Amino acid sequence: MLTAEEEKRLWRKVDMRLIPISTLLYLMSYLDRGNAKLEGLITQLDLTGQRYNTALVSFAVAYHKLRPSRWLPGLTLAWGIVATLMGLVKSYPQLVAVRVCLGIAESGMSPGIYYLLSLWYPKHMLQWRFGLFWGGATCSGAFSGLIAYGISFLSGTDGLLGWSWIFIVEGLATVAVAILAHISSIFQVFVDLPDTAYFLSPTERAFLLHRLRNDHSAAGEEERFELRQIPRALLDWKIVIASITDVTISMPLYGISVFLPFGFDVVTSQLLTVPPYILATVIVLICSIYSDRLRLRSPFVFAGLVLALVGYGVNIADVSIGVKYFGTYLVVIGAYLSAPMVITWLGNNCVGHYKRGMGIGMQVMFGNIGGVIASNVYRVQDAPRYFRGHVFEMAFIALGLVLVPLTALFYIIGNRRRDASQRDADGKVEYTAEELRKLGDQAPDFRYTL
Repeated sequence: MLTAEEEKRLWRKVDMRLIPISTLLYLMSYLDRGNAKLEGLITQLDLTGQRYNTALVSFAVAYHKLRPSRWLPGLTLAWGIVATLMGLVKSYPQLVAVRVCLGIAESGMSPGIYYLLSLWYPKHMLQWRFGLFWGGATCSGAFSGLIAYGISFLSGTDGLLGWSWIFIVEGLATVAVAILAHISSIFQVFVDLPDTAYFLSPTERAFLLHRLRNDHSAAGEEERFELRQIPRALLDWKIVIASITDVTISMPLYGISVFLPFGFDVVTSQLLTVPPYILATVIVLICSIYSDRLRLRSPFVFAGLVLALVGYGVNIADVSIGVKYFGTYLVVIGAYLSAPMVITWLGNNCVGHYKRGMGIGMQVMFGNIGGVIASNVYRVQDAPRYFRGHVFEMAFIALGLVLVPLTALFYIIGNRRRDASQRDADGKVEYTAEELRKLGDQAPDFRYTL
């Protein structure tokens, strides 16, 4: 056993090995996602009608054995190279082809980091860590606006417009970060799994592994892969509903990050994207702290959806540009608050390493479907009001506002039934440790996180 101070020191060690590099990698994956549109991408490549949307879809569609410290930097290097090449495309077909390659390269990043963190932290310490690295993605919305503003002054250099330079500069920066991450893995700064945590003392490593194995159930978690786990994960009602819920969250997330038209000139629009993301980052971090302390996820997911709904309601109304801009604050804060919370919520309620990994992967895949939908409901010809796109967003958010409390209600009923069952059994029904591990989140001693 460790003292309270020794345990704090242990988690600080783990945090310093995982969070900074994970945050940096994730931040880079988000930088290229929106501001090139403002710098001439549409006009030069003739992205009229659905062509701009199709290019975005190509990016969103594309989605244990490799070491995380090699795999994640490798993905980053691949998409950095592709993003750099994107700045050199000269036509619509070239853009779609390169965008598909970018989607393939980026597709494994977010579920990979989510899953890696879930293997290192107990479930009620996880949201704060998710919040930290998700804050990198949120901040990228601010950085991308500032960076795009600065890069826009290169427009015309060597015959390339501002949008080309945005992809080239941000792509090269991503390559540099990937190389840095790879070097850090060589020197064992960026680490793999807890049982190979060389930077911990034997006592600390034993404590960490014991804490993780007993986090969900007294018998520990199933860590071996078996084929039966695939249908159990794909047909689990929790994973299916959580995946659909993620669609209702990712739609406003993708919609607002790609389409932030304020009716101002290009430079002003770039700069106005910064404040909402800065404020959203602060709120995500604060709510993550309280979510772990209260051991609750659903109220924060629900609150985020409410904010996003109100924000889109403001933007669909016939009001001034200033009021619409206020609405974008609500959308950004709401979407970026709900997104990490709903993934943590599912991870907390899936027992078994591989089942949790498949569940998170399925959830993120459905989230990308939300990106596909958002990319198509916002059409260039609907600017600047985007009435059609906002209506679709509000409809899906309303669906999420139904699914979240329903899921929480089912969890409450499930917990009460297990409480009653254990009281009735009065210790008469006994399971072996192996049986409890195979039961996973169906084990009688497991309780859902609300």
